[in-house]
Amino acid sequence: MSQDGVNKGRRTLLVGVTSAVGAVGAGFVAVPFVKSWVPSEKAKAAGAPAKVDVSKIEPGSMLTAEWRGKPVYIVRRTDAMLEHLPEHNDRLKDPDNSNKAQQPAYADNISRSRKPEILVLLGVCTHLGCAPKYFGEVKPQQFDASWPGGWFCPCHGSRFDLSGRVFQGSPAAANLEVPPYSYESASVVVIGVDEENA
Repeated sequence: MSQDGVNKGRRTLLVGVTSAVGAVGAGFVAVPFVKSWVPSEKAKAAGAPAKVDVSKIEPGSMLTAEWRGKPVYIVRRTDAMLEHLPEHNDRLKDPDNSNKAQQPAYADNISRSRKPEILVLLGVCTHLGCAPKYFGEVKPQQFDASWPGGWFCPCHGSRFDLSGRVFQGSPAAANLEVPPYSYESASVVVIGVDEENA
C-alpha cells in the first residue's frame, strides 16, 4: 500500500480483469457482426451454377431447369426449326441481337447458342417477368396464324421465335435472355459458368 492509501497491485489487477472481460465481450459482439458478412448456405446455393444433362431431351422438346431462382428453358431444336429461323427476320423487333446485354458473345448469332441444336434461355418474359409457354412445332399457331411457334406469354401476348427473339407487335421490348453457360461434357450443360470468364 502506498502512502496515499492506494493499493497499486489491487488497482492493476482490477484494470486487467476489467480489460479482459471487455475484450471477451467485444468478441461476443463482433462474431455475429462479422458472420453476417458471410453469405448463408441458401444464398450460396441460389447463386451456384446448375448442371443439366441434355442428352435425354428429345428433338423438338424442352426441359425446364432452375438457376438463381429463375426458370431456364433448354430446347433441342430440330433441323426444321433451325431452317425456319431466317424466314421471319423482317417480323422481329431485334433479329440481329443488337441488345448485347441479352446474350453472351458466343450466343450472338441467329441460333443464339453455342451449338445450334441446343438453346438455353431464361424463361422470363422481358415485358413483365411472366413465364412464356413453349410451342415447339413449326406451324401457324391458333392464336396467330402467321406466328410459326416458339414461346408465347399468355399474360400479355408477347411472342418469341425458336431462338427467343421477340416479334413486332409484342409488348415485350427485348429478346429472351441467354444466361452464361458452358459444356462440362458433350451431354452436360453448366448454367451460370462460361469458359470465357471462368
